[in-house]
Formats: sequence, structure tokens, C-alpha cells
Amino acid sequence: MVVFKVARVETTPFDGQKPGTSGLRKKVKVFIQPNYLQNFVQSTFNALTPEKVRGATLVVSGDGRYFSKDAIQIIIKMAAANGVRRIWVGQNGLLSTPAVSAVIRERVGIDGSRASGGFILTASHNPGGPYEDFGIKYNMENGGPSPEGITDKIYENTKTIKEYLTAEDLPDVDISTTGVTSFGGPEGQFDVEVFDSASDYVKLLKSIFDFESIRKLLSSPNFTFCFDALHGVAGAYAERIFVEELGAQASSLLNCTPKEDFGGGHPDPNLTYAKELVARMGLGKSNPQDEPPEFGAAADGDADRNMILGKRFFVTPSDSVAIIAANAVEAIPYFSAGLKGVARSMPTSAALDVVAKHLNLKFFEVPTGWKFFGNLMDAGLCSVCGEESFGTGSDHIREKDGIWAVLAWLSILAHKNKENLHGEKLVTVEDIVRQHWATYGRHYYTRYDYENVDAGAAKELMVYLVKLQSSLSEVDEIVKGTPSDVSKVVHADEFEYKDPIDGSISKHQGIRYLFEDGSRLVFRLSGTGSEGATIRLYIEQYEKDPSKIDRDSQDALAPLVEVALRLSKMQEFTGRTTPTVIT
Repeated sequence: MVVFKVARVETTPFDGQKPGTSGLRKKVKVFIQPNYLQNFVQSTFNALTPEKVRGATLVVSGDGRYFSKDAIQIIIKMAAANGVRRIWVGQNGLLSTPAVSAVIRERVGIDGSRASGGFILTASHNPGGPYEDFGIKYNMENGGPSPEGITDKIYENTKTIKEYLTAEDLPDVDISTTGVTSFGGPEGQFDVEVFDSASDYVKLLKSIFDFESIRKLLSSPNFTFCFDALHGVAGAYAERIFVEELGAQASSLLNCTPKEDFGGGHPDPNLTYAKELVARMGLGKSNPQDEPPEFGAAADGDADRNMILGKRFFVTPSDSVAIIAANAVEAIPYFSAGLKGVARSMPTSAALDVVAKHLNLKFFEVPTGWKFFGNLMDAGLCSVCGEESFGTGSDHIREKDGIWAVLAWLSILAHKNKENLHGEKLVTVEDIVRQHWATYGRHYYTRYDYENVDAGAAKELMVYLVKLQSSLSEVDEIVKGTPSDVSKVVHADEFEYKDPIDGSISKHQGIRYLFEDGSRLVFRLSGTGSEGATIRLYIEQYEKDPSKIDRDSQDALAPLVEVALRLSKMQEFTGRTTPTVIT
């Protein structure tokens, strides 16, 4: 057994190591600076209580992006020096973000150990590669992201750090083969266990869904299926789940080999970046050579986000979570006893609100950030939740879960088609969505993303919008100045949330303009990029009239879009005439 010594390495602070709701994300060139990653990891250890570190079991894995393997070795050495008892690593360093949450919550080690937290190495849906993005975040013992109390401590520690601990003489661990490697140190034995990336996660999913009913759907002669992992970590699960467990054809999987640079693509499951899937589903600019599949789905780099498509039909994330909630009790065994409650992020459309009211469910509107859902789930108040940014999930873990959402939709399709699997006409994704609109009304919804905007300009725009809220008469003059018939603004504010569980208050969570007819405009600065700023503009209009629910979304929302651009002076502040992405 190799015996290591603890080394104390002097270091100096770096500027800007403040983790957001999604952890710390920067360009790879920033992370590879001497001591940059080490400072953040040591600051995290120092922010945790001693019992969460010394003698603890921690998970270290991620989406496999460039620099992940080096980072894992650095963290293993630092964990050993800080008194951690054992590290669990997914084979080849691969674990999706939802799988890390599942492993923390569910996995029992060979010796009966359980994890008390974990480092997730991901920049989510951002590109990967030597010149692209890397990220790291710490999840707690409930499997969810660190609360603000911890991230604030981490940040404070990064500003004053003077040294970090590492086991410099510890050799690199082979993470390509499952098994346990043991070392000796000043505080006793230290183990690194490399385990199969999929087994624990698949076991959890099989306890939630009726895999046999989904298998029958996938074997139906009329049902065709396509899943695109965008060369992200979802590929480490796709064949096991969809092919081996559910019987799908291997040819139904696209881009399911995880790559450090995501194949040179942008692993963001939306209509702009999931080009191959979008084309195959008949939603591209040219018609596909073959008949599109009945169902298509994609996941992002770390597999916590999802996109759901029908044949020539896009399901908005806001509609998706509402439809899952409306059908969960009947279609998904895990929810057969009923839903505890539902929740959405503030920018997400109010489609879920209408379902909650109709089904008499507890409902919560929270700031963007999965930790807010986690508090509600830990308190037993929320079963299903979602964000408009292609994140959907439930209380089976404490992260959003892309493959869970795909299986939820397949479960709904299986339930709706249980009598139609022998050649009869199938109930399609589009049928399910249109029936939902007929029952609950339609929330026309779109999001405009202005990426890599000058940070100063973005802040000036937001300050202007807040100042404008003090005079609704001035706002209505701007609205009336557009040639379209748009309702008047009746309320404007900055969204603020008081957590019903811990009483914490989150301010400045988005600028809202609410219209008399229920329409909304929301403006937010996103913290998910690694450079510049991203301005997100959300536009929503509710329509209850069944004769008006079949319009093209962009056509229906065009008047509100015009109002939003005039109201914000988007071009004047940013120089942008068009958004980077429209979803």
C-alpha cells in the first residue's frame, strides 16, 4: 500500500471565484492557472463542517468535458490530504448531474458507507474543449446544490486563502477500471472506489417508471423513437436504458459517445443547437429524407436538461412540466398515491399554475435555481417541478433530470396508447399537447437569449428597466406607441422570494412587467455563461379561447416582442438587433 504525506502549499487568492446557483464556471484557460482549481476546492472543504470532510465519503465525477480527468486527480489528492476517508468516482470520471444526486442519496458502498456530498465537474450546457468552458460545484448530503450559506462561505474563503492541502506523492488513480485502490496516510486508510456509472441511477429509474409498459410502446410497429445525447454524458446511460432495458433499436440513438469537446458542438438541447435531432424530427429548414420518428428527445452536456419533440412538433419546457404534472398520477407508478405539490421557476410560463389550480395541488413560484425546489422537496411539499430553461424533475433526486423527463413522456405515451399498440393509430405527442391546451388553455411563450453581451451594458439595461417601473404611465405610453393592440401594464416589480422553509429572502430575481390580460414580460441576467453576460427576455400570453390556441407561437407573440424590445431599448443598450437564440 502506498503511503502518502500531507503537503501544505502556499497560494494567493484569485478574483471572481464566486460560485453561482450552478457552481463556478470559467474558461478552461482560467481553471488551468496554477492553484486556481485548488483554491476553490480547499475553500469548499474549509466551508464545510469538519464531520462533512474528515472521515467522510465524497463523490467526484462529471460530464467528461475537457480538463475533467486532470481535475479529478487534483481533487482526489486534496481530499486525501484533508482527511476524507474515501472517494467514489464514476468509471472514466463520468456521472451525469442527476446520477451524482442519485448516488449521494441512494448508493451504499461495499463497506456500508454512504456519501455526504460530492464535487460535480460540469459547465452544464456550455461548450467544452481546450478553449471552451469548465465548471465545478459542490452538492450536499441531500444530493442537491449547496445553499447560499455554503456558497457564500466558499466565496469568502477564496478571497483570503493562503494555503491548500494536498497529497503530492499520491500517484494518479486509474479511473478507467472499476475497483478499489487503497492508500495509507497520516489519519489511516484512504480509498478511491471506481464504480459503474449507470447501475445506481438505472436502478432508481426502474423503481419510478413501469419499464415494461414503455418497452411495449417502443416495440409497437407504429412507434418510432430517437434520442440525442449531443455527445454529452447522457450517452453513458442511453444504450443501457433505451436499448438494453427498453428494447429500442441502437440506430435510434444519436451522438451517444461522450466526448471531451462534445464533438465540437454546443450541448444545449434546444431548437438552435440540437440541429441533427431537429432535422430528423422534421423541424429543420428542409424536409427530412425519411419519415420523422413519433418521439424525439435530447439531453445537455451533464444530462440534467431535456428537450421533448413530437413528429414535426416542439413541446415547450413550460408545457412539458405542466403536462407531466397533469398525467403523472395515472401514468407513472411513483406518483400513484398523488402529488404532494408542484413548483416552477418564476420565468417559466404559468401553464403549471393552471394545472395546479385544476387539480387542487399546492403550488410554488420560486427563483431560478434548483436548490429552491430542493428545499420544498425536503419538506415534502413538492413532487414535480420545472424551469423554462429545459429543466424538469421530481423529488426522486435533488437535481433536474433529463432522462427522467424523457421516461416521463414515454410513460404518458405508453399510458395513452395502451390499447393502440398492435397497429392502431397512435395518440401522438402533438395530440397530447393539443388536448392539454383544449383543457387548460394555451400559454404562448418564447425566450430570447442575448449571449455574451458586454456586462456593463447589460447591467445598465437592467437598471433602466427597474427605474422605468416607477412610472407605469410612462410604460403604457411606450406600449401605446407600438402599432399593435397590446393590453396595458398593471403591475411591474423585481421578483423577490421568501423561502417558506428556511425563511431566507432572495432579491433581484428578475424584472417583471405584468399586463391586464395575464401576459408577462420578464427580463433576467443569466449566471450560466463563462464570459460576458446573457440577457434573457421571456414573453408570455395566455389564451383560453379554444378557437385561438392553434396559432404559430411567434406570430401570436409578435406584438409583445415588439413592446419588449421598445420598452428595454435592447438595441440601444446592447447593439444587438437579433437574439443569439430563440426558444
